[in-house]
Amino acid sequence: MGRVEYWNDPAAPKPNSLVPACGVLAVNEHGRVLLQRRRDTGQWAIPMGKQELGETPSQCAIRETLEETGVLTELTGILGVYSDPGHIVAYTDGEVRQEWELIFLGRPVGGAPTANDEASDVRWVAPEGLEGLDIHPTQWRQLRDWLAKAWPHVD
Repeated sequence: MGRVEYWNDPAAPKPNSLVPACGVLAVNEHGRVLLQRRRDTGQWAIPMGKQELGETPSQCAIRETLEETGVLTELTGILGVYSDPGHIVAYTDGEVRQEWELIFLGRPVGGAPTANDEASDVRWVAPEGLEGLDIHPTQWRQLRDWLAKAWPHVD
């Protein structure tokens, strides 16, 4: 399923769903951050996804990170809550989301970066290597908060 992300774009379609998403900004012992290259957009991103009924936000974040990267994480804190009604995600199946994201801080405790159905590449990236990657502005906002140690972010 393909997707198009809009950010403060007057041409964005109107949302038809509101979705909570959770993820982990995981940092390894070398200070590198875990990123995935999304198959649906080709952009690099913090692993995250839609919270399912019956799970807590922390369970969702750990599950999504493992599913999308192959890396099992342990949560160590909260980067922030990112909610911007100007961030719209349109899917080819007709869903148009306004999404809010709860991003945890974490560290790896098992597994290894592995490409999969959702990610064409998964890797640990040094902070100085981030600038060379194609990263959506909403993800940059989260990464810049982490780099500046400006957490927790709210809205």
